[in-house]
Amino acid sequence: MHTQSHPAASAHSAHSALGLGAVALFVAGANLRPAIAAVSPLADHIRSDLHLSATGLSLLTTLPTLAMGVCAPAAAIVARRLGLHRGVLLGLAIITLATAARAAGASSWLQLSCSAAAGAGIAIAQTLLPAVVKARFADRLGLVTGIYTAGLGLGGAVAAGVSAPLADAVGSWPGALGSWAVLALAGSVLWSVTGRALGPDGVATPSGPVTRGLPWRSAKAWRITTLAAGNSALYYCELAWVAALLQDDGGHSAAGAGLLLTVMISLQVVSMLAVPALLGEGRSTRQDLVWTTTLTAVGFLGLAFAPGTATWLWIVALGIGHGSLFTLVLTLPVVSSRDSAEAGRISAMAFFVGYSCAALAPVLVGALRDSTGDFHLAFGLLGGLAVLMLLPTARIRGDNGAKAQR
Repeated sequence: MHTQSHPAASAHSAHSALGLGAVALFVAGANLRPAIAAVSPLADHIRSDLHLSATGLSLLTTLPTLAMGVCAPAAAIVARRLGLHRGVLLGLAIITLATAARAAGASSWLQLSCSAAAGAGIAIAQTLLPAVVKARFADRLGLVTGIYTAGLGLGGAVAAGVSAPLADAVGSWPGALGSWAVLALAGSVLWSVTGRALGPDGVATPSGPVTRGLPWRSAKAWRITTLAAGNSALYYCELAWVAALLQDDGGHSAAGAGLLLTVMISLQVVSMLAVPALLGEGRSTRQDLVWTTTLTAVGFLGLAFAPGTATWLWIVALGIGHGSLFTLVLTLPVVSSRDSAEAGRISAMAFFVGYSCAALAPVLVGALRDSTGDFHLAFGLLGGLAVLMLLPTARIRGDNGAKAQR
């Protein structure tokens, strides 16, 4: 009797450990965007207190994004020295400290420095998470990627919706920005207790993920990197400028614009989690990328040329389209790779090149806004960028990566 109960008990324990691991992935993902998303709702206060132009304000979004790209290859060293689990924990710890330091005061150099440091922590954690998924959830790649991506989107949504009321409650926008360190600390504590569930043996050794050179000669890696760059550029421009566009060009109040931004990000969160579950693991990756990219382009072009007309339609298009697209793009390094090592290298390359390029997009939008007086041209170009993303999408393999795993 005892010998027969051991396999069942062992299986139950394994499922419980993996369930805890999935929760830890979700919470870790939730800490990858508040440092950036919390800035947009506080833009007027920050710009007034720090005497910044629209271009200068965009640096609070650009610097962490640039740091996310530049520091992504550093995950190779972290993975080799510390392993996957402790590597992600280090990234979360850096986010916690950098975010907490933002509460110290309304100083341009302090806020910019903390933004860059938070971006470095995000780079380490975000680059290693796909390798964790590949190593521990190989039979549920799309679904588990959707889980931590939904956490990522939810963190951004909550930060966008809560930061302004929080600043009013504490009487300080630096205090509101720094308060997100509480979430990062909670994520660090939860992650630290999941070593058995998310610290796979033999994965983060010196021959493990992202310890060899990045796949510069791989056409597949470049297609994924191109899509990651476009996807990130669109996402950070949404966080930085959609609310401002709705106020300046759409005629909405600050509260109304904030509500629409929160609705858009909330729809993205639902799509990030629901789409992989609904589509399953056997769908055509290329087909799904095409329809989500097209819907995203419609949303941007609608906001560019008719921001005050059918506004909810454009918000819903961006919510469903870009939320789904975001998960699909983040899934590509995982489903297209043979093992966690290759997934880590492709992710590092995609984040290094993609975020370094995407960091320029919010600055360019701010510069165009300063020079033209509105967001029509800037968001029209963003819609055109979404259309151009269909070109590398056409070369993405039509299956879901099953061949790669076999």
